[in-house]
Amino acid sequence: MNHRPRKRFGQNFLRDPEIIRRIISVTDPKPGERLVEIGPGRGAITSGLLAAAGQLDVVELDRDLVEPLARRCASLGALSIHAADALHFELCSLYPNEPLRLIGNLPYNISTPLLFRFLDQIDCIRDMHFMFQRELVERIAATPGSKAFGRLSVMIQVYCRAEPLFFIGPEAFTPAPRVDSAFLRLTPHRPMPHAVLDPRFLSRLVAQAFAQRRKTLRNSLKGLVDTDLLEAHGVHPGQRAEELSVETFVQLANAACKTSRLP
Repeated sequence: MNHRPRKRFGQNFLRDPEIIRRIISVTDPKPGERLVEIGPGRGAITSGLLAAAGQLDVVELDRDLVEPLARRCASLGALSIHAADALHFELCSLYPNEPLRLIGNLPYNISTPLLFRFLDQIDCIRDMHFMFQRELVERIAATPGSKAFGRLSVMIQVYCRAEPLFFIGPEAFTPAPRVDSAFLRLTPHRPMPHAVLDPRFLSRLVAQAFAQRRKTLRNSLKGLVDTDLLEAHGVHPGQRAEELSVETFVQLANAACKTSRLP
């Protein structure tokens, strides 16, 4: 497929056969599953997924890739191509009451917005397997107390179990990105271990806690969580955000949102 990668779409096409094989292996697609590939590009992963499962939905923003992709995969199975922006695509409308398995080499320039978009639709998602910049994967899977632990770690781990599966060098892509990559599995919690009363309030609290990492929680959460509430949940006001567990963030948000007068 002769298609020049476009910077505005963040296109770095996977080309390494061994990496493609590993992705198909760890994803382990099976007939009857509702697989959805986000950003199939030239179809490097698409072909293997379709051959294994027999049917596949893909969401592709670059309309110039749609026809070549359809031709490439015509003999492999039932391919449904949705020419759309994944940031606005309603995944849950594809197969009501059937869980989706998402797979993709996502554009690194919009990885985080895409992730949060998928979290908004998590009720219809069984699991997610995505390729990201390695640094982003390390932040998503980071544990409390580490330098990488931050807002993204908390907000993803509230809803999913994060498993980095393997790392990928720049040479596996064309054009080669200037960063290392990693393949990540996200499995939504069923049921959620820490129930969230108000997701928007939790997001606001976590963002404010990590906005200035050097600040103590007494200062960073001023206006949202008072000192008494921190101490009531076993948190010393002199601690910093990266020292708290995901569970503690949820507990603080649940308690604070009941008394907050903020919009």
